[in-house]
Amino acid sequence: MSVPALSLDSTEPSVSHPKTTASPGVQAAVRPGAIILTRHGEPALSRKCMITAREYGDWWARYEIGGLLAGQTPPDALMATAQGAGVIYASTRLRAQETAAAVAAGREVVTDVMFIEAPLPPPPFPNWFKLSPRWWGVVSRFWWHAFNNHGGQETRVEAEARAEQAAQKLIARAESGEDVLVFAHGYFNHMVGARLKADGWKLVQNQGFKYWSQRRYEKR
Repeated sequence: MSVPALSLDSTEPSVSHPKTTASPGVQAAVRPGAIILTRHGEPALSRKCMITAREYGDWWARYEIGGLLAGQTPPDALMATAQGAGVIYASTRLRAQETAAAVAAGREVVTDVMFIEAPLPPPPFPNWFKLSPRWWGVVSRFWWHAFNNHGGQETRVEAEARAEQAAQKLIARAESGEDVLVFAHGYFNHMVGARLKADGWKLVQNQGFKYWSQRRYEKR
């Protein structure tokens, strides 16, 4: 897949505030824009293998630095969302950056480490026990969430605090009236979405957590 160059400048682009109408001396309220959380495209690293927990740790490390599987085409609906967005954010992970570049069509993308995926350290299972990477992800997420198995990486409590910080960052930007589009990761998008709901944002479009999927939140 030919991917356009992506800006790595984390400086916020200037905000173009929408016009409002109001009687003289009365300040008109600006309706917040939507916040759209999007999962990256399909990564190149194959999940078609059976590996141990220790091997899954190595597999995940490669996954975290890898890019997208070649030959993918972004959905038309996602391209339209990007065209209407006032600002586009992306996680610093390569798979998110390549997804954003493929969709943004040359527009500026603000990369931010705040949106990286929550870690997936494998549980301490014996080497005779093997699963596919897909199922190791499920098991590892459960152990991380329920038993605080973080392996020296970010804990669940720390990730939840980061998700709250990310949600507030997006809300502040959406309050200008512009739509905010984020290219990030499945589970962390879920965590940010939970914080948005807690702050009164409603999930109005739900494409699940598949690759290239959108989850659109609006303040109502």
